[in-house]
Amino acid sequence: MTEWWRGAVTYQVYPRSFQDSNGDGVGDLPGITARLSYLADLGVEVVWLSPYFKSPMKDMGYDVSDYCDVDPVFGTLADFDALLTRAHDLGLKVIIDQVLSHSSDLHPAFVESRINQTNPKANWYVWADPKPDGSPPSNWLSVFGGSAWAWDARRKQYYLHNFLTSQPDLNYHNPDVQDWALDNLRFWLDRGVDGFRFDTVNYFFHDPLLRSNPADHRNKLEAEGNPYGMQYHLYDKNQPENLHWMERIRVLLDEYGAASVGEMGESHHAIRMMGDYTAPGRLHQCYSFEFMGYEYSAGLFRDRIESFFKGAPKGWPMWAFSNHDVVRHVSRWQKHGLTPDAVAKQTGALLLALEGSVCLWEAEELGQTDTELALEELTDPQGINFWPEPIGRDNTRTPMVWDASPHGGFSTVTPWLPVKPEQAARHVAGQTGVPGSVLESYRAMLAFRRAEPALRTGRTRFLDLAEPVLGFVRGEGQGAILCLFNLSPVALSVSVSGAGVLTGPSQAASLADGRLDLGPNGVAFLTVTGVATVGNLAS
Repeated sequence: MTEWWRGAVTYQVYPRSFQDSNGDGVGDLPGITARLSYLADLGVEVVWLSPYFKSPMKDMGYDVSDYCDVDPVFGTLADFDALLTRAHDLGLKVIIDQVLSHSSDLHPAFVESRINQTNPKANWYVWADPKPDGSPPSNWLSVFGGSAWAWDARRKQYYLHNFLTSQPDLNYHNPDVQDWALDNLRFWLDRGVDGFRFDTVNYFFHDPLLRSNPADHRNKLEAEGNPYGMQYHLYDKNQPENLHWMERIRVLLDEYGAASVGEMGESHHAIRMMGDYTAPGRLHQCYSFEFMGYEYSAGLFRDRIESFFKGAPKGWPMWAFSNHDVVRHVSRWQKHGLTPDAVAKQTGALLLALEGSVCLWEAEELGQTDTELALEELTDPQGINFWPEPIGRDNTRTPMVWDASPHGGFSTVTPWLPVKPEQAARHVAGQTGVPGSVLESYRAMLAFRRAEPALRTGRTRFLDLAEPVLGFVRGEGQGAILCLFNLSPVALSVSVSGAGVLTGPSQAASLADGRLDLGPNGVAFLTVTGVATVGNLAS
């Protein structure tokens, strides 16, 4: 069985924002199908589709009411089949989101479960009696604010919701729920999908004793304005049963030769947990939010990557700098760059040089930035609940910009989120074929990664260099590549030995007589001819 996923590059498509084909202002499956050739030409290998299932859209599709059908806003099952066929014809794999830790409160199973405490689905969700004083059974908090427990007057019990009250958590201690979830996966595997991205993969199981979480004294409310981070989440998630459930999932995936990637929603020990979840017989890959904060330093990248492979030599990571839940990385890191485009090109080269698989977020290859939105423009419940901070998720989810026409070629009508001038300026048509554009830099780097086995699966040896220089060697012997990055807007130089000529899509870099000059946000790839060593020189 081929490990096609190992070292592959995935592109995350947010269906609402990729392409509107029917003029209703919302992206859809036929629109994605029409644009798949762009992704194939870009050079990615896998397309990840965020949820398109039937949903009341309280959380933009992450509240599923029918796991085996397409929401009419996105099209039909026939449209999905056409998308899958077209993707496979273009040589693209397709993985789809699976939001299985919770459902919509309109899912038939929850509608039945909440009727009373004796119905056939009574134990499908996490229900608990109140404390004697009527308060919730534990201090667990919702990611979206407030208690993670909601009172239901029909059952006269609380139910658990780690997110919105309209997203009740399923009870995976019930074997029937596990069997049901596997049936959902089989439905899509039988249709031909190549794998799954599992949402909130560490949230499936809860502590059956419902013990309260201790305080996390390292986190202060001022840090991000959300009290969720003030608890150490020992009991509401991260339970050992999660790992056994991953093993059940893997057995099914192996029947089909399908792959998986898990989202590690954890702020503590995320790197270690990524390793645990990708141990042999569990998930194929896992990503976390380690590189989705505001720190941009050589020490950060080295520490996280070395820590993963040291702790999980048989595990496999997926690295990403942005996704649909966080501020776009060009906006987060632009203070470290000469220009936003310089940051975009450098981060693209860096991400695609890392050991592991890689995931690109829609429009990242254009150097897209976050959109500043007013409260009345928001649809995201998280952004609305915590306004004005932390910044909500709509800012990163605005429509893809294809050309200079009204609404960026995304739609013929006003889209569900606005395309503002700063975002409209970065479009596909305006960068295609333009030397030095962010898009062409990504295309060149993607082609370089595909052509060099060392960049896809070669091991990493980091070099001891002072900030802001990040250096590492990918691979060993003939074909190894020395990768160097100046993570600052100030030019600097380093001495280099054991390496030959510049290769690949190096940028703002020149080499002469063992001296490598790296301009602001410079990137250098060099062929290795011996034992590569690098030393810092004065700026």
